[in-house]
Amino acid sequence: MLDINLIRDEPENVREAMVKRQMDPGVVDQILSLDIKRRDLITQVETMRADKNAVSKEIGRMKDKESRQAKIDEMRELGDKIDSLDSELSQVDSELSSIMAVLPNIPDPEVPVGMDDKDNIVLRVVGEKPVFDFEPKPHWDLGTELGIIDFDRGVRLAGSRFYVLSGQGALLQRALIFWMVGLHIQQGYLEKYPPFMVREEVLYGSGQLPKFRDNLYHDVEEDLWMVPTAEVPLTGLHMGEILEEDQLPLHYTAYTACFRREKMSAGRDVRGIKRGHQFDKVEMYTYCKPENSKMEHEKMLADAEETVKALGLTYRVLLQSTGDLSFGSHKTYDLEVWAPGCQEWLEISSISNIGSFQARRAGIRFRPAEGKGTEYVHTLNGSGLGMPRTLIAVLENYQQADGSVLVPEVLQPLMGGLKVIKAA
Repeated sequence: MLDINLIRDEPENVREAMVKRQMDPGVVDQILSLDIKRRDLITQVETMRADKNAVSKEIGRMKDKESRQAKIDEMRELGDKIDSLDSELSQVDSELSSIMAVLPNIPDPEVPVGMDDKDNIVLRVVGEKPVFDFEPKPHWDLGTELGIIDFDRGVRLAGSRFYVLSGQGALLQRALIFWMVGLHIQQGYLEKYPPFMVREEVLYGSGQLPKFRDNLYHDVEEDLWMVPTAEVPLTGLHMGEILEEDQLPLHYTAYTACFRREKMSAGRDVRGIKRGHQFDKVEMYTYCKPENSKMEHEKMLADAEETVKALGLTYRVLLQSTGDLSFGSHKTYDLEVWAPGCQEWLEISSISNIGSFQARRAGIRFRPAEGKGTEYVHTLNGSGLGMPRTLIAVLENYQQADGSVLVPEVLQPLMGGLKVIKAA
């Protein structure tokens, strides 16, 4: 959530940011109008309450019954006015909060202006696309022929965009997850194993609600929501807390299954396992002081790149444009790996600096060692990496002419020393 003081003090900058975000800048004027009305109502109510309290004391000292009753009647009318203004204030508060809740973060000045992901800037490409002496297969053919991906039974169990990993396919994905978590621990992250379901306020604090309500799975009876990413519970870990400066930075990593309806992607990537309603992901998450968030952003990018390099995959780093920037992001890098079977670059990680946007919504502050008061922390998150696209990249890049798939060296110890995945 944006700071209301930023909107009051720098309305033109916020309008410009909304234009870059392809939003109507008129929303800023709407917020300012409601803010003025809200503050005016608060002043009126507080003044009337002060008058009422003063007269109430005066009434207690009055001897003349008629004058006393007249004052009582007058205060009753004033009380009704206060109640009416309180009701109006509550409505204005609600309207202002609703608009503020769906206002996106301000893009960093370094973020290029663009309409969508086609305007993202490629910063660098690491490695070269592999050359095969045969026609590389896409993972949907490879997985089926090897007997490690079962699309038919996935659809039979749960419908479209579901699949079953079998045998060495399931083992490969599990090895990837275990290895990634272990690597992040070595990089300085503390592992967390959070619930895969959270309360509504946790999703609000992380910026998923109310904007993405239609893309989330909700258990109505228990009023719990299935997480779309481990970013959500990792944000919620410190909701409403005041941390001490010497606790920062906090670096967390977590594996979770993730659940999204993928409504926005209807009709896209229907073949294979690139997009699904359920997928696995290992997340990196950081809480830090505001002045350190740029440095922490670069660290998280380097940590994610180390993961891709260790898997021996060709990848590229992109800087997202304003048209591709997520709702809560201030600045985001994408990591994309080359998939020779699909013949496309697959995004396997987005590493985002959120600034104070989530901390304001979730009420997460820190107390500086020197000085008074508290400040909002900055939060950052990044996939390290996401399934199933990492699985796709491994299968397609390590495939052999005979249809088998080599197991990356770093994963072999977690797969019982298995070096090659072959058809049974």
